[in-house]
Amino acid sequence: MAGMDEKLEGIYSDIVRRNAGEAEFHQAAREVLESLGPVLAKRPELAEMKIIERICEPERQVIFRVPWQDDSGEVHVNRGFRVQFNSALGPYKGGLRFHPSVYLGIIKFLGFEQIFKNALTGLPIGGAKGGSDFDPKGRTDTEVMRFCQSFMTELYRHLGEYRDVPAGDIGVGAREIGYLFGMYKRITNNYESGVLTGKGLGWGGSLVRTEATGYGAVYFVQEMLKARGETLDGKRCIVSGSGNVAIYTIDKLQHLGATVVACSDSDGYVLDEGGIDVALLKQIKEVERLRLTAYADRRPASRFVPGGNIWEIPCEVAMPSATQNELNGRDAATLVKNGCIAVGEGANMPTTPDGVKIFLDAGVPFGVGKACNAGGVATSALEMQQNASRDSWTFEYTEQRLAQIMRDIHRTCYATAETYGAPGNYVLGANIAGFIRVAEAMVAFGVV
Repeated sequence: MAGMDEKLEGIYSDIVRRNAGEAEFHQAAREVLESLGPVLAKRPELAEMKIIERICEPERQVIFRVPWQDDSGEVHVNRGFRVQFNSALGPYKGGLRFHPSVYLGIIKFLGFEQIFKNALTGLPIGGAKGGSDFDPKGRTDTEVMRFCQSFMTELYRHLGEYRDVPAGDIGVGAREIGYLFGMYKRITNNYESGVLTGKGLGWGGSLVRTEATGYGAVYFVQEMLKARGETLDGKRCIVSGSGNVAIYTIDKLQHLGATVVACSDSDGYVLDEGGIDVALLKQIKEVERLRLTAYADRRPASRFVPGGNIWEIPCEVAMPSATQNELNGRDAATLVKNGCIAVGEGANMPTTPDGVKIFLDAGVPFGVGKACNAGGVATSALEMQQNASRDSWTFEYTEQRLAQIMRDIHRTCYATAETYGAPGNYVLGANIAGFIRVAEAMVAFGVV
């Protein structure tokens, strides 16, 4: 494989053999391994202790049955997952995803990415991920509640503020976190605020947590542009998706003077040359839970393009913020041709490997997800801090902490890339910086 030395190629082949059929996990592991050749050349002791092999093997994988009844009394059976990947830096930390596409390979890819993302924040949190193939879309509140309660009756035994702290992800928002926390509290007879993050503000949640992933991604892109003598002011942007990450990415981009002309959902994209109306988008997606077509229906100046490819719209800044592998090589080539000067991943691994290569070869600053979208988990860790101290911080103070963390992540990735001979390559910088921090802790702990 191009870009991977012989020893790492052997490790990767073994990962594929031992984790058959888990394509997304294979992709995530390969991306990291392709960056690590220079590290092993400088630090051969890491190879001798098989640090890479140990990082690529989860510490624990839990798969369980989740039976529940819908409002008509029909019984359904879903599958639940929690992959506790690495606790070298702190308790396991990572979200729960409820979506029909969820299977073990998705959860493992997300958990593997989470190890390095959490390490980059500089905060004491390990990496994990979980979820279910349950689809909350179209379900009533009572159905979602019954599912969450059944899910937690198994998961609770694996959680704890010093053991494993889940949060939300696709399909898991404040409603789901509330039902999960309520069931955890009932089963354990403990009001353990720090066991889940993304909680409601009235019962242990943190200000800025809702906005954190989107805001943080924009701060990272702002730093990438700053390193090249550019700003976001006046830039034409597109943001894929229209969920939590996309909404608050759009919000912060426009606050900093950019104009976001398009966002999307699985049905197509909406084009609004005057700039996306964030208040209307929040009303439609967060309050009414409608499809994006409703935005165009209520804003005559915009138009909805069913089945359209958002990456064909000319822009200067692109921020894929929907889901994995949504932006391929052809899309990347189109963006470069149309004048895109920066890309920031709001979602987890939204760009395919051939797309990443095109951006890097073209010299387009590319904010890889494990660095660019780390603001969400960073603010979750800040929520854990507030819970531990029985404190509550202001919005302004918490956002200042978030902004500083994102600047620090950018500085770390930028400096690491330069140190290892690839200036401006944030993929290599993020992978190596995150890996070294976890690896050094694992070496200190011995073979455990």
